Amino acid sequence: MDPTSLQRLVFLTSLLSCSTNQARLTVTPSSSQVFRDERVSLRCEDASDGWTVRRNTSIDNRAECEDWGRSAGSSCNISSSNTLDSGVYWCESTEGSTSNTITITVSGGSVILQSPVLPVMEGDDVTLTCRTKMADPPSADFYKDGVLIRTESDGHMTLLHVSRSDEGLYKCSVQSKGESPESRLSVSEKPRTTSSPMTSTMDPPTASSPLPASSLHLVLRVICHLVVFCPYCISTFLMVSIYRERARGSDLSVSMAMNPSTHAEQGLDDDYDDVMSAVTTEHQF
Repeated sequence: MDPTSLQRLVFLTSLLSCSTNQARLTVTPSSSQVFRDERVSLRCEDASDGWTVRRNTSIDNRAECEDWGRSAGSSCNISSSNTLDSGVYWCESTEGSTSNTITITVSGGSVILQSPVLPVMEGDDVTLTCRTKMADPPSADFYKDGVLIRTESDGHMTLLHVSRSDEGLYKCSVQSKGESPESRLSVSEKPRTTSSPMTSTMDPPTASSPLPASSLHLVLRVICHLVVFCPYCISTFLMVSIYRERARGSDLSVSMAMNPSTHAEQGLDDDYDDVMSAVTTEHQF
Protein backbone atom coordinates (compact mmCIF):
# COMPACT_ATOMS: atom_id res chain seq x y z
CA MET A 1 0.00 0.00 0.00
CA ASP A 2 1.40 3.38 -0.98
CA PRO A 3 1.87 6.10 1.69
CA THR A 4 -0.96 8.24 0.30
CA SER A 5 -3.51 5.44 0.59
CA LEU A 6 -2.28 4.64 4.09
CA GLN A 7 -2.70 8.25 5.19
CA ARG A 8 -6.23 8.33 3.78
CA LEU A 9 -7.10 5.12 5.63
CA VAL A 10 -5.77 6.50 8.92
CA PHE A 11 -7.71 9.75 8.40
CA LEU A 12 -11.00 7.93 7.70
CA THR A 13 -10.45 5.67 10.69
CA SER A 14 -9.92 8.65 12.97
CA LEU A 15 -13.10 10.31 11.66
CA LEU A 16 -15.11 7.16 12.28
CA SER A 17 -13.69 6.75 15.76
CA CYS A 18 -14.51 10.38 16.63
CA SER A 19 -18.07 10.09 15.34
CA THR A 20 -18.74 6.84 17.22
CA ASN A 21 -17.09 7.89 20.49
CA GLN A 22 -18.81 11.25 20.89
CA ALA A 23 -21.57 11.28 23.51
CA ARG A 24 -24.35 13.67 24.50
CA LEU A 25 -25.79 13.95 28.01
CA THR A 26 -29.57 14.19 28.48
CA VAL A 27 -31.65 14.34 31.65
CA THR A 28 -35.20 13.28 32.59
CA PRO A 29 -37.22 15.28 33.52
CA SER A 30 -35.89 17.75 30.96
CA SER A 31 -35.58 20.64 33.37
CA SER A 32 -32.73 22.51 34.99
CA GLN A 33 -34.60 22.47 38.34
CA VAL A 34 -36.28 19.61 40.19
CA PHE A 35 -37.93 19.24 43.56
CA ARG A 36 -36.22 17.38 46.35
CA ASP A 37 -37.08 13.65 46.50
CA GLU A 38 -37.84 13.58 42.75
CA ARG A 39 -36.29 10.89 40.56
CA VAL A 40 -33.62 12.06 38.12
CA SER A 41 -32.27 9.98 35.23
CA LEU A 42 -29.15 10.94 33.27
CA ARG A 43 -28.15 9.20 30.05
CA CYS A 44 -25.09 9.32 27.76
CA GLU A 45 -26.63 9.12 24.31
CA ASP A 46 -24.71 8.10 21.17
CA ALA A 47 -22.02 6.67 23.43
CA SER A 48 -19.98 3.52 23.01
CA ASP A 49 -18.81 1.26 25.82
CA GLY A 50 -16.70 2.85 28.52
CA TRP A 51 -18.68 6.07 28.99
CA THR A 52 -19.96 7.04 32.41
CA VAL A 53 -21.70 9.97 34.07
CA ARG A 54 -19.63 12.19 36.36
CA ARG A 55 -20.46 15.29 38.39
CA ASN A 56 -19.09 18.20 40.38
CA THR A 57 -21.09 19.25 43.45
CA SER A 58 -20.42 20.95 46.76
CA ILE A 59 -19.43 17.62 48.29
CA ASP A 60 -17.60 15.78 45.50
CA ASN A 61 -15.44 16.44 42.43
CA ARG A 62 -15.45 14.33 39.25
CA ALA A 63 -17.33 11.65 41.13
CA GLU A 64 -18.48 8.63 39.12
CA CYS A 65 -22.07 7.40 39.06
CA GLU A 66 -21.35 4.51 41.44
CA ASP A 67 -20.51 7.03 44.18
CA TRP A 68 -23.87 8.84 44.16
CA GLY A 69 -26.37 6.96 41.97
CA ARG A 70 -27.22 3.66 40.35
CA SER A 71 -25.40 2.86 37.13
CA ALA A 72 -27.13 1.12 34.22
CA GLY A 73 -24.73 0.92 31.29
CA SER A 74 -24.25 4.47 30.00
CA SER A 75 -27.06 5.79 32.25
CA CYS A 76 -27.14 6.89 35.86
CA ASN A 77 -30.27 7.17 38.03
CA ILE A 78 -30.92 9.09 41.22
CA SER A 79 -33.93 7.50 42.86
CA SER A 80 -34.54 10.27 45.39
CA SER A 81 -32.68 13.52 44.87
CA ASN A 82 -31.67 15.96 47.60
CA THR A 83 -30.20 19.43 47.63
CA LEU A 84 -26.65 18.02 47.80
CA ASP A 85 -27.20 16.61 44.28
CA SER A 86 -27.20 20.12 42.83
CA GLY A 87 -24.21 20.54 40.52
CA VAL A 88 -22.73 20.07 37.06
CA TYR A 89 -23.05 16.71 35.28
CA TRP A 90 -21.36 15.34 32.15
CA CYS A 91 -20.38 12.11 30.35
CA GLU A 92 -16.76 10.97 30.23
CA SER A 93 -15.04 8.07 28.47
CA THR A 94 -12.19 5.92 29.73
CA GLU A 95 -9.87 7.80 27.34
CA GLY A 96 -10.83 11.15 28.91
CA SER A 97 -13.22 12.46 26.22
CA THR A 98 -16.12 14.50 27.58
CA SER A 99 -19.62 15.45 26.45
CA ASN A 100 -21.70 18.56 27.01
CA THR A 101 -22.41 19.65 30.59
CA ILE A 102 -25.78 20.04 32.34
CA THR A 103 -26.42 22.08 35.48
CA ILE A 104 -29.11 20.67 37.77
CA THR A 105 -30.55 22.45 40.79
CA VAL A 106 -32.43 20.41 43.39
CA SER A 107 -34.73 22.73 45.33
CA GLY A 108 -35.99 22.15 48.84
CA GLY A 109 -38.56 24.95 48.46
CA SER A 110 -42.11 25.05 47.15
CA VAL A 111 -41.49 26.71 43.75
CA ILE A 112 -39.23 25.74 40.84
CA LEU A 113 -38.77 27.11 37.31
CA GLN A 114 -38.80 24.53 34.57
CA SER A 115 -36.46 25.79 31.85
CA PRO A 116 -34.39 24.08 29.12
CA VAL A 117 -31.30 22.33 30.42
CA LEU A 118 -29.52 22.64 27.05
CA PRO A 119 -28.94 25.78 24.94
CA VAL A 120 -31.90 26.62 22.73
CA MET A 121 -31.58 27.51 19.05
CA GLU A 122 -31.78 31.13 18.00
CA GLY A 123 -35.20 31.86 16.48
CA ASP A 124 -37.04 29.11 18.38
CA ASP A 125 -39.91 29.63 20.81
CA VAL A 126 -39.13 28.77 24.45
CA THR A 127 -41.67 28.22 27.23
CA LEU A 128 -40.74 28.67 30.89
CA THR A 129 -43.03 27.08 33.49
CA CYS A 130 -43.37 28.13 37.09
CA ARG A 131 -44.23 25.00 39.02
CA THR A 132 -45.34 24.31 42.56
CA LYS A 133 -46.25 21.10 44.30
CA MET A 134 -49.91 21.99 43.76
CA ALA A 135 -51.80 20.28 40.95
CA ASP A 136 -53.13 23.45 39.32
CA PRO A 137 -50.67 25.85 37.67
CA PRO A 138 -50.41 29.07 39.70
CA SER A 139 -50.33 32.69 38.64
CA ALA A 140 -46.66 33.62 38.61
CA ASP A 141 -44.33 36.55 38.13
CA PHE A 142 -41.33 35.98 35.87
CA TYR A 143 -37.99 37.73 36.30
CA LYS A 144 -34.89 38.06 34.16
CA ASP A 145 -31.65 39.11 35.83
CA GLY A 146 -33.70 40.26 38.83
CA VAL A 147 -36.08 42.47 36.80
CA LEU A 148 -39.79 41.66 36.53
CA ILE A 149 -40.74 40.80 32.94
CA ARG A 150 -44.43 39.92 33.15
CA THR A 151 -47.10 38.11 35.12
CA GLU A 152 -48.79 35.02 33.69
CA SER A 153 -52.03 33.70 35.14
CA ASP A 154 -51.39 30.09 34.03
CA GLY A 155 -47.77 29.91 35.17
CA HIS A 156 -46.35 29.63 31.62
CA MET A 157 -44.28 32.31 29.89
CA THR A 158 -43.36 31.86 26.22
CA LEU A 159 -40.47 33.72 24.63
CA LEU A 160 -41.07 34.05 20.88
CA HIS A 161 -38.18 33.81 18.44
CA VAL A 162 -35.45 33.97 21.06
CA SER A 163 -32.16 35.71 20.31
CA ARG A 164 -28.87 36.19 22.11
CA SER A 165 -30.40 39.14 23.96
CA ASP A 166 -32.77 36.71 25.73
CA GLU A 167 -29.90 34.98 27.50
CA GLY A 168 -29.75 35.51 31.25
CA LEU A 169 -30.82 34.28 34.67
CA TYR A 170 -34.54 33.57 35.02
CA LYS A 171 -36.70 32.85 38.03
CA CYS A 172 -40.36 32.94 38.96
CA SER A 173 -42.33 33.90 42.04
CA VAL A 174 -45.72 32.72 43.30
CA GLN A 175 -47.62 34.75 45.86
CA SER A 176 -47.68 33.14 49.31
CA LYS A 177 -45.51 30.27 48.01
CA GLY A 178 -42.15 31.91 47.51
CA GLU A 179 -39.81 32.07 44.53
CA SER A 180 -37.75 29.58 42.56
CA PRO A 181 -33.97 29.40 42.28
CA GLU A 182 -32.39 31.11 39.27
CA SER A 183 -31.53 29.18 36.11
CA ARG A 184 -29.53 30.38 33.13
CA LEU A 185 -31.09 30.34 29.67
CA SER A 186 -28.49 29.96 26.92
CA VAL A 187 -29.16 30.66 23.24
CA SER A 188 -26.97 29.20 20.52
CA GLU A 189 -26.57 30.82 17.12
CA LYS A 190 -28.58 29.27 14.33
CA PRO A 191 -26.38 27.77 11.59
CA ARG A 192 -26.59 29.78 8.36
CA THR A 193 -26.84 27.31 5.48
CA THR A 194 -28.19 29.62 2.77
CA SER A 195 -27.56 33.22 1.94
CA SER A 196 -30.31 35.79 1.44
CA PRO A 197 -31.49 36.57 -2.13
CA MET A 198 -30.06 40.10 -1.96
CA THR A 199 -26.64 38.76 -0.99
CA SER A 200 -26.67 36.09 -3.66
CA THR A 201 -27.54 38.58 -6.41
CA MET A 202 -25.36 41.49 -5.35
CA ASP A 203 -22.20 39.92 -3.94
CA PRO A 204 -19.77 38.44 -6.47
CA PRO A 205 -18.80 34.80 -5.90
CA THR A 206 -15.52 34.28 -4.12
CA ALA A 207 -13.28 31.33 -3.42
CA SER A 208 -15.08 30.73 -0.12
CA SER A 209 -18.55 30.99 -1.69
CA PRO A 210 -18.94 28.54 -4.63
CA LEU A 211 -21.00 29.35 -7.71
CA PRO A 212 -24.68 28.39 -7.64
CA ALA A 213 -25.72 25.32 -9.60
CA SER A 214 -27.41 27.40 -12.32
CA SER A 215 -24.32 29.57 -12.86
CA LEU A 216 -22.07 26.52 -12.92
CA HIS A 217 -24.31 24.88 -15.52
CA LEU A 218 -24.18 28.03 -17.68
CA VAL A 219 -20.38 28.15 -17.46
CA LEU A 220 -20.13 24.49 -18.49
CA ARG A 221 -22.41 25.10 -21.48
CA VAL A 222 -20.27 28.05 -22.62
CA ILE A 223 -17.10 25.95 -22.31
CA CYS A 224 -18.70 23.12 -24.32
CA HIS A 225 -19.70 25.52 -27.10
CA LEU A 226 -16.20 26.95 -27.20
CA VAL A 227 -14.65 23.49 -27.40
CA VAL A 228 -16.98 22.51 -30.24
CA PHE A 229 -16.78 25.70 -32.35
CA CYS A 230 -13.14 26.67 -31.83
CA PRO A 231 -11.78 24.06 -34.35
CA TYR A 232 -14.20 25.34 -37.01
CA CYS A 233 -13.16 28.93 -36.37
CA ILE A 234 -9.48 28.05 -36.55
CA SER A 235 -9.86 26.00 -39.75
CA THR A 236 -11.89 28.79 -41.40
CA PHE A 237 -9.28 31.37 -40.50
CA LEU A 238 -6.51 29.18 -41.94
CA MET A 239 -8.41 28.59 -45.18
CA VAL A 240 -9.05 32.31 -45.63
CA SER A 241 -5.38 33.09 -44.98
CA ILE A 242 -4.22 30.45 -47.48
CA TYR A 243 -6.68 31.73 -50.10
CA ARG A 244 -5.50 35.31 -49.64
CA GLU A 245 -1.85 34.26 -49.94
CA ARG A 246 -2.58 32.33 -53.14
CA ALA A 247 -4.55 35.26 -54.59
CA ARG A 248 -1.70 37.63 -53.82
CA GLY A 249 0.79 35.28 -55.51
CA SER A 250 -1.37 35.04 -58.65
CA ASP A 251 -1.61 38.84 -58.96
CA LEU A 252 2.17 39.11 -58.69
CA SER A 253 2.71 36.51 -61.43
CA VAL A 254 0.28 38.25 -63.76
CA SER A 255 1.92 41.63 -63.21
CA MET A 256 5.38 40.16 -63.89
CA ALA A 257 4.10 38.50 -67.02
CA MET A 258 2.45 41.68 -68.31
CA ASN A 259 5.36 44.06 -67.76
CA PRO A 260 7.77 42.55 -70.46
CA SER A 261 5.10 42.71 -73.16
CA THR A 262 4.45 46.31 -72.36
CA HIS A 263 8.14 47.19 -72.73
CA ALA A 264 8.29 45.30 -76.05
CA GLU A 265 5.31 47.15 -77.43
CA GLN A 266 6.85 50.47 -76.40
CA GLY A 267 10.07 49.54 -78.26
CA LEU A 268 8.16 48.73 -81.47
CA ASP A 269 6.38 52.06 -81.30
CA ASP A 270 9.71 53.88 -81.03
CA ASP A 271 11.14 52.01 -84.06
CA TYR A 272 8.02 52.80 -86.07
CA ASP A 273 8.38 56.51 -85.33
CA ASP A 274 12.03 56.48 -86.47
CA VAL A 275 11.19 54.77 -89.77
CA MET A 276 8.37 57.18 -90.51
CA SER A 277 10.65 60.14 -89.82
CA ALA A 278 13.25 58.81 -92.29
CA VAL A 279 10.69 58.21 -95.01
CA THR A 280 9.30 61.68 -94.59
CA THR A 281 12.78 63.20 -94.90
CA GLU A 282 13.64 61.29 -98.12
CA HIS A 283 10.32 62.24 -99.67
CA GLN A 284 11.05 65.89 -99.10
CA PHE A 285 14.34 65.65 -101.01
